[in-house]
Amino acid sequence: MSLLSEFMQKEQQLKQLQAEMDRLQNDDRLKAELAFKDKLEALMREFNKSSADVISLLDPQGNKPAAAKATAAAGGGRRKRKLKIYKNPNTGEVVETRGGNQKTLKAWKDEHGSDKVESWLVRVEE
Repeated sequence: MSLLSEFMQKEQQLKQLQAEMDRLQNDDRLKAELAFKDKLEALMREFNKSSADVISLLDPQGNKPAAAKATAAAGGGRRKRKLKIYKNPNTGEVVETRGGNQKTLKAWKDEHGSDKVESWLVRVEE
């Protein structure tokens, strides 16, 4: 790519970004969020609190966002699978499993088909 065409491409990108910035600056939702952030920061300064203090106050259990949980689970081994409970409507038999390799469940899937057996799912527990 020539230097001139690269310059023209960057100039076009700059114009697009400027148009996006102008649109965002006129967005009432952004204005409300910025006002909230400013007021929150002023309140934190008034009471000499950090963002970690506010987070621990609002979430005393220390619950992490879903993305952080996934990262922690990946680094610390495998997370426990969800318990799936199936009930065969023909026999009334109930199967609880954390994996798809359960003997009775496999037999049902062989006999009735995977889609049919999945429709027998009663509930999922952590």
